[in-house]
Amino acid sequence: MTCHPAFQLKRTETIESLGIDVQEYVHTITGALHYHIAADNQENVFLVAFRTVPEDNCGVAHILEHTALCGSSRYPVRDPFFMMSRRSLNTFMNAFTSSDWTAYPFASQNRKDYFNLLDVYLDAAFFSRLDPLDFAQEGHRIEFSDSANADSPLVYKGVVYNEMKGAMSSPVSYLWQTLTRYLFPSTTYHYNSGGDPEAIPDLSYEQLLHFYKTHYHPSNAVFMTFGDIPVEELQQRFEDQALSNFEKLSEEITVGDEKRYFSPVRIEEAYALDDENISGKTHHVLAWLLGPSIDLEQQLKAHLLSRVLLDNSSSPLRYALESTDLGTSPSPLCGLEDSNREMGFMCGIEGSEPEKAAEFEQLVLDTLTAVAENGVPQEHLEAALHQLELSQREISGDGYPYGMSLILGSLSSAIHRGDPIALLNLDPVLAKLHEEITHPDFIPSMVRELLDNPHRVRLTLRPDSKLAEKRDAAETAKLEKIRQSLNEDQKQAVIEQAKALEARQNQIDDESVLPKVTIADVPGKMHIPHGTEESLQGFRYNFYPQGTNGLVYEQVIIDLPALSEAELQLIPLYSNCLTELGCDGKSYQDTQAWQSQVCGSISAYSSVRGSIEDEQKVSGYMTLSAKALLSKQAEMTELVHKTLTSVRFDELSRIRELVSQQRTRKEQSVTGQGHSLAIMAAASQLSPGGLLSHNLRGLQSIRAVKELDESIRDESNLKQLAASLEALHQKLLNAPRRFLIVTEAEHQQQVAETLVAQWQAAQTDGDFVPFELPSIRSTVTQAWTTSTQVNFCAKAYPTVPVEHPDAAALTVLGDFLRNGFLHRTVREKGGAYGSGAGQDSADAVFRFFSYRDPRLSETLADFDASLTWLQQSELEAQKLEEAILGVVSSIDKPGSPAGEAKQAYHSALFGRTPEQRENFRQRILKVTLDDLKRVAATYLKPERASVAVVTSPAAAARLDDQFEIIAL
Repeated sequence: MTCHPAFQLKRTETIESLGIDVQEYVHTITGALHYHIAADNQENVFLVAFRTVPEDNCGVAHILEHTALCGSSRYPVRDPFFMMSRRSLNTFMNAFTSSDWTAYPFASQNRKDYFNLLDVYLDAAFFSRLDPLDFAQEGHRIEFSDSANADSPLVYKGVVYNEMKGAMSSPVSYLWQTLTRYLFPSTTYHYNSGGDPEAIPDLSYEQLLHFYKTHYHPSNAVFMTFGDIPVEELQQRFEDQALSNFEKLSEEITVGDEKRYFSPVRIEEAYALDDENISGKTHHVLAWLLGPSIDLEQQLKAHLLSRVLLDNSSSPLRYALESTDLGTSPSPLCGLEDSNREMGFMCGIEGSEPEKAAEFEQLVLDTLTAVAENGVPQEHLEAALHQLELSQREISGDGYPYGMSLILGSLSSAIHRGDPIALLNLDPVLAKLHEEITHPDFIPSMVRELLDNPHRVRLTLRPDSKLAEKRDAAETAKLEKIRQSLNEDQKQAVIEQAKALEARQNQIDDESVLPKVTIADVPGKMHIPHGTEESLQGFRYNFYPQGTNGLVYEQVIIDLPALSEAELQLIPLYSNCLTELGCDGKSYQDTQAWQSQVCGSISAYSSVRGSIEDEQKVSGYMTLSAKALLSKQAEMTELVHKTLTSVRFDELSRIRELVSQQRTRKEQSVTGQGHSLAIMAAASQLSPGGLLSHNLRGLQSIRAVKELDESIRDESNLKQLAASLEALHQKLLNAPRRFLIVTEAEHQQQVAETLVAQWQAAQTDGDFVPFELPSIRSTVTQAWTTSTQVNFCAKAYPTVPVEHPDAAALTVLGDFLRNGFLHRTVREKGGAYGSGAGQDSADAVFRFFSYRDPRLSETLADFDASLTWLQQSELEAQKLEEAILGVVSSIDKPGSPAGEAKQAYHSALFGRTPEQRENFRQRILKVTLDDLKRVAATYLKPERASVAVVTSPAAAARLDDQFEIIAL
């Protein structure tokens, strides 16, 4: 391998288990680090990260991350990041602010596109313009509520300001920020790197500039790349476009060790809850500060300890937290946090009361003491290590691109000047751990260290139904005090800034300065894995040969039978229970221990979609899915079989626990997924699939699970629920089954033989009646209220299914409206964190949405205004091409080898065969501007619109009378 002369190769290592070569380079002059992962993979990945170490809660690192992407030296346009996102075939583009680093990553399968993005990213990172107006837009500003009227009240605005208001509306996010404030009393982790909404307005533009100059420098940078582009080409671009312009920084940015407590700390604080009923809404967490995260052996031991204690219901600490009556369920803050310089271990419960804090702490300490004295079964240790090995071997890529997953998994070590290459190759440390866990004192000794560690924090976070009101009043009073203090010149300056910002937002940039790809660069065909239907001894199954690195993926797919409304409502709980209850005569604890020993995961889920020709005709399936190492495949197949054929619905207390946990998860999802929930509510009366989604996964499901949780406190209702689950299960057992296997071709025979040995040919009940739902198409106008400081808006229109000739144009229309109107109007001007539009052909619905939005009615009006803009403007062919590129990029986005195979199989089940998907992609490429105007005029008519918003009770009260207000 040849590197650029400006770089020096420090070392290289081949990791055979992942099929990669990892190289570490240093830039001779500046000291910038470059880690390159050479792989036979066309999806090339880039990331540059800076150590960013805030010293207050103003959110400087987060606001800088946003503002840096608003124009640079070579690309002096207002919004190159979002402009490039639509002039590109990227498979991933983003920017992240973590607690002590900021990163700018992207990925693309197209070489020309990759280097286009690389040029823009390098210029944004190292030569950003940082215009004061961009700081005002992205960070914070004050404006008069009537921007030209100095007598109107002042308000705070800013994209990050509103984003963090939304983020801090989540009790779990607030819990995490409060916990780290006490766990780290003196280092950078004490502060909210995203920014506390109360402190964000204190950040000055001058402070932002200073932070940029001291932190965004090659001496403080880590470059990480992945793929098949030669490293010398990458480094040539780094050197020419950025690094050659810098000398080495004299100061090294680092995070020191935390000062240690001499005795445990116990804290009680409050969080805002817009609900007069505050009973059973308290969180308790116990957390310890551990050793350095860059010590790989200590980190893996800590991971092993965390898995042994908390991995599943057979784990001692997890069981204690699940089964106690001190709260409703374990906290989301359970496990090891290893991304900071020093690790933290934590556990907790939610659904408790403030006065239960001491009992909770004693429960945890007593449980740990029992483990220290008695140890844990050796098979539990083996299972925990097995899980670590499996996660090391699996090729991911269904969320982030595979290369991005490898990079992000090792980035923290690079940031803290550790050894990221060692993190990519765990095999040597895992081999050592295999020996160490045979020592009977292995786990007890680590637990004793935990018990003897005085740097321990017990945090109690209780609800306060008046806190939001007090904060709003304090903000109003603060702004009024500022307004009163302004002289005439200062008032005029506020008005002038608002005018200048609006003018900047309305200006037409010369986008031709940005590089681009065109439709000519789009691959001729999409890549879809092809499977075969096989038969062995009369047993039929589907097989997809994929490079899975020694893992086997198995699924049992059951045709959904005709179900009553009550049975349908049980589907999510049934799916959860199927793999969370005991089976084969074992308790749920023993079954979960068995799962952990045998497979990487086992889960059940349902899927229902409309026909490709008629959204009112639906079909559905229940899927039981598992994955394992090839060596464990026979055991996994037995486990899957026993799970389906002998699940125990007689574990009543466990069913009650699962309902309670499901309720907690759903209630916590609102502030993070509010836009998705609002979309489902708006589309709920437009198709059968839309209504089912709203009822099973949407806002209505939150109300339903609350009612169920309350009702089964009565033992007779709990027994009735268990009987209903059993009856539903029997229906599914009698329905037709299909089988799917994904693994390497050479393992097909072995895997198929074990499958046949376990399962007899699927018997179909002769009386099987297939699943269907009644047709539906009407409109709603709803406001769903919850505890939130921001809003989520959605508007939906009935359209057409995927095989209709207009489906392709509607799909492109979503990207066209977002790029051309919504981004500027709803995000830049309106201050929402995000907005968009899109066609969902499965349910034949076109949806508009906004995310973490300070506005309500104005945003809904902007959705309508986008359609007026479409019909009255002179539309540009370049903008159409950008919209088409965006759609094709999302269609062509690769997944993991197994994920692509599973998607291909399940898509085909619903009629979306490879041929159908390829034909649809070709139709996308042929959409015209006239098509966009025509389909908008045809389908997106005001009288056909449904509206749903998620908001606070106070904001809902200000909406007009046509809204049905529904409290969550």
